[in-house]
Amino acid sequence: MKFVRLIVIASVFLTATTLSAQEQQEKEPATLSGSIQADVLVPQEDQAIGAEKYDEWALANTYADLRLQSRYVDAGARLEWNQFPLPGYEAKFKGWGLAHFYTRARWKNGSVTLGDFYEQFGSGFILRTYEERSLGIDNSLRGAHVAWNPYKGIALKVLSGRQRRYWEHNESWVSGADAELSLDEWFPRLSEHGTYLTLGGSYVNKYEEDEELFVDATHTLNLPTVVQAFDVRARLQTGGWNILAEYARKGQDPCFDNNYIYRPGYVAMLSGSYSKRGLSILLQAKRSDNMMFRSSRRVNGTSSMINHLPAFTLDHTYALAALYPYATNANGEWAYQAEFGYNFKRKTALGGKYGTTIKLNFSHVHAIETTPHLLYGKLMGSKGYGSPFWKWGDETYYQDLNIQFDKKLTADWKLNLMYMWQRYNKTAVEGEGGMINSHIIIGEAKWRMSNKLTLRGEAQYLFTKDDEGDWAFGLLELSLSPHWMFTVSDMYNVGETHNHYYQVGATYNVGAHRLQGAYGRTRAGFNCTGGVCRWIPATRGFTLSYNFNF
Repeated sequence: MKFVRLIVIASVFLTATTLSAQEQQEKEPATLSGSIQADVLVPQEDQAIGAEKYDEWALANTYADLRLQSRYVDAGARLEWNQFPLPGYEAKFKGWGLAHFYTRARWKNGSVTLGDFYEQFGSGFILRTYEERSLGIDNSLRGAHVAWNPYKGIALKVLSGRQRRYWEHNESWVSGADAELSLDEWFPRLSEHGTYLTLGGSYVNKYEEDEELFVDATHTLNLPTVVQAFDVRARLQTGGWNILAEYARKGQDPCFDNNYIYRPGYVAMLSGSYSKRGLSILLQAKRSDNMMFRSSRRVNGTSSMINHLPAFTLDHTYALAALYPYATNANGEWAYQAEFGYNFKRKTALGGKYGTTIKLNFSHVHAIETTPHLLYGKLMGSKGYGSPFWKWGDETYYQDLNIQFDKKLTADWKLNLMYMWQRYNKTAVEGEGGMINSHIIIGEAKWRMSNKLTLRGEAQYLFTKDDEGDWAFGLLELSLSPHWMFTVSDMYNVGETHNHYYQVGATYNVGAHRLQGAYGRTRAGFNCTGGVCRWIPATRGFTLSYNFNF
């Protein structure tokens, strides 16, 4: 609480000082903006799909954000009411109160923020704080953040704070600095020839007090109070080419995730893309080893993550393509992704009257080879294991090969087709279940019946002899512009349970308001975004979502 009071007092002082300076300058009106989001479920018990009975008649996650912006000062706060949260969130997610507040002073070349803030260094390998409400993640830092551009082409950031974990903040301190140099601004001839080169470096320090952690009845671990991490990167853009190379390394960080071993961690990534009108190519490779980085060594799950390792897999939006999503294995993996897209021109044999787009995507994630040390194996308190850089382990974690075909048939008809072959190691990702091999076929058609009326339909089928067997999915969506949309869908397990997961809903938009209501069943499974996942139990009932932005 002393820390919170200090931040509040400093924020008030910073606001008053900056406002005083602002009054001496040209006056500009301040703007007030914000948003309200409420997601409500009225649950019903359904033994057939495993939907539980709840003591509360309704469950809800509610957020209200308020932001004040002026020429020199920004301020904001967020009120959250999650006293009876939606199913699948961790127990400590429950609560309500003022969860987020900040004050920011801005001037021509920089800013100072006191309170809660989000930040990402590079690709996020050693620092990424962000909010993702569907996953129950808000790992913001509460402290101080300074950004400064002292000279053209130079961007500096310095920060320090304590990380949020639901309604508390972890005791450790997370501090860091980041610098980026845009060489094209120093050497104008580079930009004149369409070449842009950016070099970056980052440093993060976690200070966490030692604690008594027993290896056996008589021995305790000598835990490091300081864990340091470094990141270096280079990005080159020239013509249609975009190349990024990045390497990050973390010091010894014994924690729950790695069974308290004393092994440094690292991640190396190389990403290249090429694009021009009608053509795009992407190639990526990443190797990570022991790169779980948390602000509390005893925590597991999705909370208290200081860093983020993006999954080199396609984030699918179709229901059956997303049935078995991949979660990044920060303890170690080789990940690859390749994508090719081509647009056949109009009035050609394959392009037809309106053109045709084909996109091919391939991703593969594999285990790294680990060799336990002869003396201690992978026991807690040891160095854990060795791992040759180029060698694979025995397991495939995930593989996905898909091809998409987009075609505008007429002025009013559009067709999307997709085929996907997937291998999903359920044991590696979820703990049990073995390898699931599946083939998925998807068809989507959109018919613009008039300027205000559009009908969209989806038909999907997943073939597999594993897990629960085959699945089928169908959807119809009718849009009445500009206000209404009606949806009906059903996901049916053909192979084993023969359960229907149906949904009937309607959405109404007017101005800054969006109201959506639905009734139906939801299958138990993982909700994933960017390789981070949250388990959602099966539910049945009425859902209501309201969003308002002003």
